[in-house]
Amino acid sequence: METEIRVVAETNGHGVLLYAENFPGAFVRGASLEEAMGKWPEELAAYLRWRDGAAPADFVPRIVQEQRCGLRVEDADSDVLFESERPPLERAEYAALKALCLRSAADFLRVYESAPEKDRPLVPARETFYGPVPRTAEEMYQHTKNVNSYYFGETGVAVGNEPDILQCRQEGFARLEDQEGFLRNPVFDGSYGELWSLRKVLRRFLWHDRIHARALVRRGIQVWGRTNVADPFFFAVL
Repeated sequence: METEIRVVAETNGHGVLLYAENFPGAFVRGASLEEAMGKWPEELAAYLRWRDGAAPADFVPRIVQEQRCGLRVEDADSDVLFESERPPLERAEYAALKALCLRSAADFLRVYESAPEKDRPLVPARETFYGPVPRTAEEMYQHTKNVNSYYFGETGVAVGNEPDILQCRQEGFARLEDQEGFLRNPVFDGSYGELWSLRKVLRRFLWHDRIHARALVRRGIQVWGRTNVADPFFFAVL
């Protein structure tokens, strides 16, 4: 049975960042469209095993939206708002996406807590668009946790980043739900001229968790061994 991947493509002429519109948070990157497209089977197999416990046999990608930008998409810089992220949300859809975002935070926390040496460098030093790349389990965790106030803040929700990645995300959703009409999903003109909506926030949490959890799992296993690093996202299975 074939499963369509509705692909949103973001490119700067030097790299390509592709998102699976119908699998929020799933993404691939590459120096070219062809290289990135070839990574979908592995990414979707891990994503669906994490989300549902199973994966379909065949994936058929189809580009539904393209955006050129000057951002460093090769470093996972991004500002695209999917056209599908503009409509209002049904409560059941919101509840399902919220549950995934909280599950993702809990799983990231589990990976971080399993790391035997929180301050041991796992990747070489490198500069990215947001500064030095997080190199240790502690830095990867803090960086991932600390987008909480930023993402929620782009839709007018004031919240902090403590005490941990799961609890601050839970607090953000609680404050969001106190806002009348939040399911109407208005589009906000946020920081740096970037457009945001609640749907985008939900997708961005899942996407950002996956970027850094994958690095932590794969590099951690190389350093400490497969049995010493939790892998609830199934990044090291394939």
